[in-house]
Amino acid sequence: MPLVQTRGAASAQGFGEFAQVTAVNYIEDVFSTYLYTGTGASQTITNNINTTTYGGLTWIKGRSGATGHRLTDTTRGVTKSLESNSTAAETTETTGLTAFGTTGFTIGADADYNTSAATYVSWTFREQPKFFDIVTYTGTGANRTIAHSLGSVPGCIMVKRTDTTGAWQVYHRSLANTQYIVLNSTAAVATGATRWNSTTPTSTVFSLGTDATVNASGGTYVAYIYAHDAGGFGLTGTDNVISCGSWSEGANVAINLGYEPQFVLTKNSTSAAFAGDWQIADTMRGFTVDKSGNTQALYANLAQQETTATGNVRITSTGFITNNNATGGDKMIYIAIRRGPMKVPTDATKVFAPVTRTGTNAAATVAAGFTPDLYNAFQTSGGDKFFLDRLRGRGVSLVSNSNIGETTSSNTTLDLVSFDMNGVTLGPNGNISINTNAIPYVNYFYKRAPQFFDEVCYSGTGTAMTVAHNLAAVPEFIIVKRRSGTETWPCYTATTGPTNRLQLYLSSAAQVRSTAWNDTAPTSSVFTVGTEPNVSGQTYVAYLFATCPGVSKVGSYTGNGTTQTINCGFTGGARFVLIKRTDAIGDWYTYDTARGMTVLTDPYLLLNDTAAEVATLGSVTTVSTGFALNSTILAAINVSAATYIFLAIA
Repeated sequence: MPLVQTRGAASAQGFGEFAQVTAVNYIEDVFSTYLYTGTGASQTITNNINTTTYGGLTWIKGRSGATGHRLTDTTRGVTKSLESNSTAAETTETTGLTAFGTTGFTIGADADYNTSAATYVSWTFREQPKFFDIVTYTGTGANRTIAHSLGSVPGCIMVKRTDTTGAWQVYHRSLANTQYIVLNSTAAVATGATRWNSTTPTSTVFSLGTDATVNASGGTYVAYIYAHDAGGFGLTGTDNVISCGSWSEGANVAINLGYEPQFVLTKNSTSAAFAGDWQIADTMRGFTVDKSGNTQALYANLAQQETTATGNVRITSTGFITNNNATGGDKMIYIAIRRGPMKVPTDATKVFAPVTRTGTNAAATVAAGFTPDLYNAFQTSGGDKFFLDRLRGRGVSLVSNSNIGETTSSNTTLDLVSFDMNGVTLGPNGNISINTNAIPYVNYFYKRAPQFFDEVCYSGTGTAMTVAHNLAAVPEFIIVKRRSGTETWPCYTATTGPTNRLQLYLSSAAQVRSTAWNDTAPTSSVFTVGTEPNVSGQTYVAYLFATCPGVSKVGSYTGNGTTQTINCGFTGGARFVLIKRTDAIGDWYTYDTARGMTVLTDPYLLLNDTAAEVATLGSVTTVSTGFALNSTILAAINVSAATYIFLAIA
């Protein structure tokens, strides 16, 4: 049997009685976008990326100030910095990035990394076959090859001379092997056969010519190597997590990556005049489904602070759509990285949190304990039930108790200021009441995760169609809302089936409505809409839930008129329960442990109503396996022979 190369977690292969063991890789283990605020003193950033064991690159940029991009990697060593926006040689920043770790990195007080109260973004790339590799070498001045450990043919290679000044030279698979483009410049692609020796890289080596920017005799260099659609990730080891491609510039060109991205770097390779900058968009800072000003742009070739822009691209569930409206046909190149997490959650506290708070009408942060994607703000004293999410952008809200379309905050310092690494930042109330002074609230935070929760935005066509999703399971509960105008909140559940429709903002029973789901059940990759939640030219959002063992349960029960326990397969009880009667009129009842789910305190709110919470003494209580119902306390949730659907989260 031939030798098997291992990298990172060891792998082994055998025949006959010998089992095959393969390391399972996920994007959240090898890439992180992490936002932080400077302190002016040494601080450790915990992004859960292990660069100490595996090696990697951390790229840091100030968001609130005009600071240089700082690139530090484990191969060249801590404090050794390069700037993507400069031709400068490597510098030693003694108070820059001072340590790599198994769960992140440490920074000193250098202004480009850690000015007090300034905001920053870090992108960390861990070395991993079929994702990213780092190579350092000394130039020879002669044509040669450089070995790499990417384990696949590179999609992009960025080379920088480190011992003296020199422009960043970039190879990209969408360009000819006689061409190069410069990372620190807006310049268009240029021809130079002496960069890559007119040779396309292979899965083991890349080639260099004699040009001093890549191979001067005695010069020292670093190469950052990015894979392209190489598989290697997910449970089957076949999922792609990084793509290097191009498109011909035009209006609303759809790029199908086969996954939803979290990071996209774009560059016009044909012209410096239009979109000549290397624009970086990521979902942590603000990279949405719309052309709106929710995209927060940084540029690899510029030191300028973050700007609010329409951006070059907007996210879809399978890739991105370009915003360019010119029709010149310029070639745009990109590097895209898949959104995570890819792991199925096992701990519900990492993907859902109920939090009670009192409004301040002033700047405030609300902690979730994880990075949220959906944020609910419900006044428990009565008011609208607000839905805000990262995908649609900060300050863009819907209310579940009304059929009206989206409301957008008039000012970025008002309402929901930002989605953060550990919750949200709120400002004073502007257009929506999510932080009214002295008003009590319950907030629900959800993180998108396989088999638990996903979100999809789409545009209507007016004819039945499928909508791709990334739940990685068959959805059992789907909530849809038209964003761009007035329309109901149609809901699909596995219990009521694809021929029926519930409505989130109404108490009505399930109705036969073939125009909702086109009489077609969803699959693990798509759901179907008929003509109802699908008006041509209108925009929609869909929230999808499934049963995730030990984390969530979507199910149904038949009322018995007394008491009963609903076994959800949990071990620590339900922290959240949503209940709706389906065979007759019934409200959407919401319970949570933050407000209380005991026989002593057990208030409920109605998603379909502005009414204040109603106190009960145990109508729905948490038990170890799920939740219990008591119709003697509240008959509506357990009427004899009535049918109900529920969503419970542990």
